[in-house]
Amino acid sequence: MEIDYYERENGDCPVLEFITGLPPEDRVRVIEKIKLLAELGLSLRRPHSDTLRDGIRELRIKTHHGQYRILHFIFYRDRAVLLHGITKKTGKVPDAAINKAIEYMQDYVRTHT
Repeated sequence: MEIDYYERENGDCPVLEFITGLPPEDRVRVIEKIKLLAELGLSLRRPHSDTLRDGIRELRIKTHHGQYRILHFIFYRDRAVLLHGITKKTGKVPDAAINKAIEYMQDYVRTHT
């Protein structure tokens, strides 16, 4: 599966900004998990990946610093578009984070179709 990173109109990339801000050893874990998503695509399931809502999926990364989520969606079944990264602090991914990912997804689809 191809991996694409959502970029805002101004060129900012929310996921890369999130990853860059992580401790170096956590950055490595996140990148490894993204590679696993590229390799396995939609067959990647829990505990590594899960579906949230409205087409948004989560890539789940656990480190000794905490739990991270990379919110993404599948575009035309062969491309995972990484939208938004968060540090998970509660039992579920906050609605605000999912809503932000949905906003980014809609923007991506609008500019790529």
